[in-house]
Amino acid sequence: MSKNIISIPSMLTELYEIKAADGYFNSSLKDTVAYFDLFFRKVPDRGGFAVMAGVSQVIDYLKSISFSEEELDYLREKGVSEGFIEYLRNFEFKCDVYAVPEGTPIFPNEPIIKVRGPIVQAQLIETALLMLVNQQSLIATKANRLVRASRGTVVAEYGTRRAQGASQAVLGARAAYIGGCSMTSGLVPEKEFGIPSVSTMIHSWVQMFDSEYEAFCEYARLYPDDCSVVVDTYDTIRSGIPNAIKAFNTVLVPMGKRPNSIRIDSGDITYLSKRARKMLDEAGFPDCDIMASNSLDEYLIGDMVSQGAKVDCFIVGERLITSASSPLFSGVYKLCAIEKNGEVIPKINLSENVSKITIPSSKQLYRLFDMDSGKAIADVLTLDGEVIDEKKPYTLFDPDFTWKRKDVENYVARPLLVEIFKDGKCVYKEPDLESIREYCADQIDTLWDEVKRFENPHKYYVDLSKELWRVRNRLIEEYKGVKE
Repeated sequence: MSKNIISIPSMLTELYEIKAADGYFNSSLKDTVAYFDLFFRKVPDRGGFAVMAGVSQVIDYLKSISFSEEELDYLREKGVSEGFIEYLRNFEFKCDVYAVPEGTPIFPNEPIIKVRGPIVQAQLIETALLMLVNQQSLIATKANRLVRASRGTVVAEYGTRRAQGASQAVLGARAAYIGGCSMTSGLVPEKEFGIPSVSTMIHSWVQMFDSEYEAFCEYARLYPDDCSVVVDTYDTIRSGIPNAIKAFNTVLVPMGKRPNSIRIDSGDITYLSKRARKMLDEAGFPDCDIMASNSLDEYLIGDMVSQGAKVDCFIVGERLITSASSPLFSGVYKLCAIEKNGEVIPKINLSENVSKITIPSSKQLYRLFDMDSGKAIADVLTLDGEVIDEKKPYTLFDPDFTWKRKDVENYVARPLLVEIFKDGKCVYKEPDLESIREYCADQIDTLWDEVKRFENPHKYYVDLSKELWRVRNRLIEEYKGVKE
């Protein structure tokens, strides 16, 4: 992989992160061990869940942190202390990192990455972790919405030209594949990640020839094994499809070849696809697929499917790679505890905005599954070391409206946070991309359909254990009304 496309420079952070780390380094807090949670606050598009992605790139980044002399000289110009510059010159990552595996459905306010380590280091990596997880989780989530709307019809990611930068184009294609897209238009995602690429004729090819028919014939002669023509340059029904059929019969059939597909890029695609399917079938090309593009999103795709569109592949570009309808993944990175004299001291961030009050202490995240249906019941945050005894009923309760309770029986509790780094060394065996994609599909199948609704999805509960709730409530009471 070309370094300027994927690799994340160690300096890709923000000045206030450097200043905070420099300040910690030069204070009595230098050797303090801190705990941070990376979590998000809202599901994009008001959906019922998001999809975790970006862990592989987080691993690559944490393995490669180092600072060049040029970068250190620049930091010196920004007023960074000589002691901290020397620390960065000999930087050695020492944190423990836990993460929810890529492809897992995730929900607001639960830790999807947990970092434990020296405060200087744990603070320094905040920006890069957020950038990597926010971008890919956003695109994986959007891709999965598109795939669910298509109800089994293939969805291809065609966003390279609409991506806001090379990194977004490449990692966005990767995230879209995790979310369920089957193909990409990009060459680099295929080369680096093995994502199948797909191509179709472009409109300028048709315009370059004296006639549409001639353009189709020449393309078929050049690409007889992958002949996919765009039929709406002039008129889909009157000229595009008839000329495509004529070219197929003139060039491909005598060669013993079959056309791959036609693409419709404008107009009422539902209507046009039905007409196109009938024309192709009657001409003896029932195996010629119909591809559809033109600023598609999950709602358009859902409507087209419900109206019986004869589409074999939905091509989605701008509205996927930018998640245009909801272009923000609200990931944040917050201190939740420190260690003092070997004891974990929980920390909380109170706010005038109640939704921003954080969940303190070092935690584990469990997902409870019903043993009969295999469906996910709820997620539970516990203090580290707490054990959920699956042989006993477990009482779930809303952490804000505590009288809302539910006793769960016949369940299995699976921890979701897995160890990625131990003392700065990667201890995680990364699955390949195909396995991540399959895992994602399997895990989303464990969610009830009500949670997967696009409009007004059922709220999936993320609850606190009794012990964690008590810690949080105690800290809220302790800090309430504090004036200094």
